[in-house]
Amino acid sequence: EEEAPPAAGAVQSARWASGRQPEAAAELILLRGIFEIGRDSCDVVLSERALRWQPIRPERLPGDSKCDFLHREEFVELKDIFSVKLKRRCSIKQQKSGTLLGITLFICLKKEQNKLKDSTLDLINLSEDHCDIWFRQFKKILAGFSNRPKSLKILLNPQSHKKEATQVYYEKVEPLLKIAGIKTDVTITEYEGHALSLLKECELQGFDGVVCVGGDGSASEVAHALLLRAQKNAGLETDSILTPVGAQLPLGVIPAGSTNVLAHSLHGVSHVITATLHIIMGHIQPVDVCTFSTMGKFLRFGFSAMFGFGGRALAVAENHRWMSPNQRMDFAIMKALAKLKPEECEISFLPFNSSQDLEERRAQGYPKSDCNDQWQVIQGQFLNVSIMAIPCQCAVAPRGLAPNTRLNNGSMALITARNTSRPEFIKHLKRYASIKNQFNFPFVDTYTVEEVKVCPRSNSSGHNPEEDHGPRETASGNCFPWNVDGDLMQVASEVHVR
Repeated sequence: EEEAPPAAGAVQSARWASGRQPEAAAELILLRGIFEIGRDSCDVVLSERALRWQPIRPERLPGDSKCDFLHREEFVELKDIFSVKLKRRCSIKQQKSGTLLGITLFICLKKEQNKLKDSTLDLINLSEDHCDIWFRQFKKILAGFSNRPKSLKILLNPQSHKKEATQVYYEKVEPLLKIAGIKTDVTITEYEGHALSLLKECELQGFDGVVCVGGDGSASEVAHALLLRAQKNAGLETDSILTPVGAQLPLGVIPAGSTNVLAHSLHGVSHVITATLHIIMGHIQPVDVCTFSTMGKFLRFGFSAMFGFGGRALAVAENHRWMSPNQRMDFAIMKALAKLKPEECEISFLPFNSSQDLEERRAQGYPKSDCNDQWQVIQGQFLNVSIMAIPCQCAVAPRGLAPNTRLNNGSMALITARNTSRPEFIKHLKRYASIKNQFNFPFVDTYTVEEVKVCPRSNSSGHNPEEDHGPRETASGNCFPWNVDGDLMQVASEVHVR
């Protein structure tokens, strides 16, 4: 465990020269010594916040500024180090130990476009005693980062996207978790709803977090399960949840699906290594979540929802599971556009109010609807209704489906597209893939809200599954399809989103 992988190479010191250097004057120096870094013998100083080094050079003539520039001090902040190993040269005969070469530090680097990258820095010194002192000090420092996970429950969906989730985890994620010294317990889910049933009864004591390896549907299911478990542990009735409590463990999301909206919105990019390093480094991001209910009965938790075109397209896709994910979604969108029709409904919503008085009333346990009675109502024919608590960024919508929404400001984006011609609606959809404003159309309205009620006028225009998408049993006649985090939710009446 203490030995670095033999293939770990030394980092060129110029890589660490960028960024703002932390102030060193008032810092307590923990250790100072000589190591070889790259091809240079360096004077290395370990302080409370950073590791600094500078090549050792002979005395130079006064005023030799060129030499100062070429051999300036470089550094890495301790908060960016996630593991330390003893580096040894091992032969085939030496399986457990070998010739000590020095110490390898594993670093989390910030790259362009919100990406993170793992890298190594080798501190070469052949003295066992010297390296042991430094190794123990680095171990002590890393142990002080109490927010970083030591043990994780991993839920892996092998069916995600092109069934690549298993390969993604074992080739990219697991090696980094092992380097970081994080213990893992992996469960491969076998069917839809498996993660939900597992997390209801699974013993989670001893874990610092739950990690989902899969797409948006998998991540949403795990989030829903963690939140249900939290309500049960808090003694709350799950049939009607007015003021839910937050999940007791953080959820890590490794993107291995088709769109990866949740991971992209969280990290600013859909990138496996970036997501893994955020988990290893213990980066916690609070995220808003919604409750969905109908007729006073709680249905589920979720981050985003679409009614109308978005729901119908997903209903088509669900009946063509035999297609590849990309083909299925393209086909579903084309078919939903070909049969585009509006839904007659009434939408009532409570505008977002962030006043201190409202926050105080909420803190006292009042439901949001009791804190403000300024409900607004819009009626008419709508092609699509989107309700989103997160920006919903993805590759096909880089700005996000709701770009003005924040992850944790307590509000949702309500976006309505009223009835218009098919070509105009297609123009609106295409705008999501560009940097242009996708809402700059006369038939599109946006609102920042706390609660929404979507009430179809009647079931006469509801979604009939046998109409053109093949047979599907429903609980009660015609239902309206909702797309909640990529999962199909069939509801026959009003849906209340908080």
